[in-house]
Amino acid sequence: MLGIILKLLTYVIIGSAIYFGIKRIINDWREQFRKSDQSVRDRDLKERERPDVMELKKDEDGVFRPNDMKPGSKTRAKSDKDSDKD
Repeated sequence: MLGIILKLLTYVIIGSAIYFGIKRIINDWREQFRKSDQSVRDRDLKERERPDVMELKKDEDGVFRPNDMKPGSKTRAKSDKDSDKD
């Protein structure tokens, strides 16, 4: 009877060591990914503040355009004509 209890106790100890080891590895990976995502987000926020970066919005027709350029607007037509001259 004592042999069976020692075997079960050994299996429980080994199983719990494996379980907690895997759990720790997964938590470490999550933390690394979280740090990486945060650094990418911080970089994107810094880039967004630059004056040469233009923010695009999705129009009704599904095309991404700057906020000030609507389809059929005079500013858009003006810029299209200017680019044709070049």
